[in-house]
Amino acid sequence: MHLDNVVFIDSLPKIDLHGETSETARVLIEDFIRDSIKQKNYIICIVHGTGSGTLRTVTSETLKKKKNIVAYKTFYHNQGCTIAEIIK
Repeated sequence: MHLDNVVFIDSLPKIDLHGETSETARVLIEDFIRDSIKQKNYIICIVHGTGSGTLRTVTSETLKKKKNIVAYKTFYHNQGCTIAEIIK
């Protein structure tokens, strides 16, 4: 499955970053990616909300730096979450 084929995110593994600080969110995202690789989950969802955009920026910056992430994008049905594809 690729990001372009994702229609529903309810069945995807997800992490909710609402209420977290930028640094905590970064660590949680990195841990979530590491755990997803171990569990062989190759499409993940990160819920950051729409608010001020701080958590969205942290999410994007963290995913951009991770070599295990093939691609990521804001989910088109919900601007408050980002979906990412992990290399197999």
